[in-house]
Amino acid sequence: MSNLVFTTKNPQTNQEITIRPERAEERTAVENLVREAFWNVYRPGCLEHYVLHQLRQDPAFVLELNLVMELEGQLIGQVMYMRSAVTLEDGTKLPVMTFGPIGIAPEYKRQGYGLMLLKYSMELARQMGAGALCTEGNIDFYGKAGFVTGKSVGIRYADDPEADYFIVKELEPGFLDKVRGVYHDPAGYFVDEVEAIAFDAQFPPKQKQKLPGQLW
Repeated sequence: MSNLVFTTKNPQTNQEITIRPERAEERTAVENLVREAFWNVYRPGCLEHYVLHQLRQDPAFVLELNLVMELEGQLIGQVMYMRSAVTLEDGTKLPVMTFGPIGIAPEYKRQGYGLMLLKYSMELARQMGAGALCTEGNIDFYGKAGFVTGKSVGIRYADDPEADYFIVKELEPGFLDKVRGVYHDPAGYFVDEVEAIAFDAQFPPKQKQKLPGQLW
């Protein structure tokens, strides 16, 4: 497997970009980054920082793919991966991976950093043996990285079989050929909202807002 630290330059600004594994001493800082990235995006407030906090202890958590992005030494992004599976028609499990949260600090969104982080982390996942990824997301964004809807390749999302937001990507060509099955989110993604609220109280106060376009 290649070196887990990737360094490049932003061609527009010449600033140094580094993608590397998260360090234990910066976990709270990364959780705060995730909180800022997702606050009031999908719901008033957010749960994603607590989800990350909990997933670090989950057996399916992929430690090597718990990554952060720095711009000139400043944390601006993160992504983490989990092992998961597609349940095939005969009941067997096809191992795949999923990822998320993947977050970019609000002031750096829509500048290409998220796509860069995603593509680099997907290549690491491929090197670790993942044949495909399954997740939920906006195909307009993830399509730029080669994702397609799950239903278009015979994989349905258990919670919403016709969902266009359930998306998949082959990391190894042919891995999903003739595959028919159902994908369930790893149990670790489901957290107690009361516990999440208590966890959030450790962070600086922020106003929760109900905004157009939120899912909940």
